[in-house]
Amino acid sequence: MQYKYKGITKDGKRAKGVITANSLNEAKQILKAKGVFYQSLEEGGSTTSLFANLKKRPMSGALMSAFSKELASYIDSGMTIVTALKLMHNQHKGEKRYASFIEEVKKMVEEGKNLYVALNTQTIYEMPDFFLQSINVSGQSGKMGEVLSTMGEFFSSQGEVKKQATNAMIYPSFIFLVAIGMTAFLITFVVPKITQIFADTGQKLPTITEFVLGMSDFFTNYWLHTILSIIAIVVIFKLSYIKIGSFTRWIDSILLKLPVIGDIIQNYELGRFSYILSLMLDSGVSYAQAVQLASSTFNNRSLSELFDRAASKVVEGNKLSVALYRSKGVKPKKNFMQSLALGEESSSVSSVLKSISKLYNEENKDKIKVLLSLMEPFMMLFIGAIVGTIVLAMLLPIFSMSLGGQK
Repeated sequence: MQYKYKGITKDGKRAKGVITANSLNEAKQILKAKGVFYQSLEEGGSTTSLFANLKKRPMSGALMSAFSKELASYIDSGMTIVTALKLMHNQHKGEKRYASFIEEVKKMVEEGKNLYVALNTQTIYEMPDFFLQSINVSGQSGKMGEVLSTMGEFFSSQGEVKKQATNAMIYPSFIFLVAIGMTAFLITFVVPKITQIFADTGQKLPTITEFVLGMSDFFTNYWLHTILSIIAIVVIFKLSYIKIGSFTRWIDSILLKLPVIGDIIQNYELGRFSYILSLMLDSGVSYAQAVQLASSTFNNRSLSELFDRAASKVVEGNKLSVALYRSKGVKPKKNFMQSLALGEESSSVSSVLKSISKLYNEENKDKIKVLLSLMEPFMMLFIGAIVGTIVLAMLLPIFSMSLGGQK
C-alpha cells in the first residue's frame, strides 16, 4: 500500500512524499528510520517522489540471488550483519551501483536500524515486497540465514527458468526471421524482374500470380509505410496492454485458454505463487499476509485479480481454496485447488505448495519440449508454403506461355 506523508526532517526542513508499506505502523517505522517526524500520514498515492522513481530501479533476479546467498553464507558462519555487509562492500567495489547499495544498507544498519528497514528505505534498488517481508519476520524469529539462503535458491531457479525459455525461443525466432527476410527478398527484388515478361505477353494471368504481383507492387511502393505501420501497431498494442486494464485482462484471459501455451502460463504462475507462499510461511509470515504478498507477484492480470479478490477474503478469515472456488472469472487448475484445500485441511500448506511447485516446473519442462518439437516442423512448413506459393505463381504463366507456343 502507498502512504502520503508530510513532516519535518531532523534538519528542520519540510518533507513530503509517498512511501510503500504493508501497514500504517510499518509506514511510521519507515519514516522514523528516514529521520522524518510526520505531521500527517494517510493511505493514498501511487508513486514515490519523482526523484526516487528516477533513481531506483528493480533489482534483477540474478543480483537478488547473489546478494541473498552471499549474505546468508556470512551470517551462517557466525558474522554479524554489519561485518558481513562490510566484507561484501569490499568485494564488490568494482560494481559501482551494487557497491553503493551495500554501502547505504550498511550505514543504516550501523546506525541501529534492522536489515528490513535498511533494505526497504535504501534508494538504489527496488526489491520485491514478499522478499522484504520475509526478511522482516525472519529477523524477529532468528532464521535470517536460512531464509536468505532459500530466497537465493528461489531467485536462482527463476533465473534458470527464464534462461531456458529464452534459449528455447532462439531457434524458432531465427527460422521466423529467415522466412520473413526470404519472402521480402523474393517479393521486392525477384518478382518485379519477372513481372515485365508477363506484361509484354499481354496474356491473362492466373489468380495466384496476380495476387503475388499485387503484393510485390504494394511492398515495393509502400515498404516504408508498411514498416512504420507494423511498428505503430506494436507500440499501440504494448501501451494498451500496459495502460488499459480491460484490454490487459482480455489478452491475458485469451492466453490462458490457448492449448499448450495456456497450460504453460498457468503452471509457471501457479508454481511461482505456490513457492513464494511456502517460502513466506516457512519464514514465519502470517497466512493472510503471505497470501496477500504472494498474490501481488502474478504477471497474468486475470490470475492476479482472481487471487487479489480471494486474498481479501482470507484476511476476513476464509480459506484460500474456498475463496478461489467461489470467485468469478478464470479458475486455477483443479489439481492446484484440490492440493491447496488438502493442505489447508491438514495444516500443511507450505509442504503441499512446495510439492505443487516442483510438479508444475517438471510439467512445464515436458510441455515446452513438446511445443518446440511441434514448432520446428511447423516453421519449416511455413517457409516451404511461402516460397512454394511464390515459385508456383511465377511458373504457372511461364508454363502457359510454353504450351501456347507449342500449339
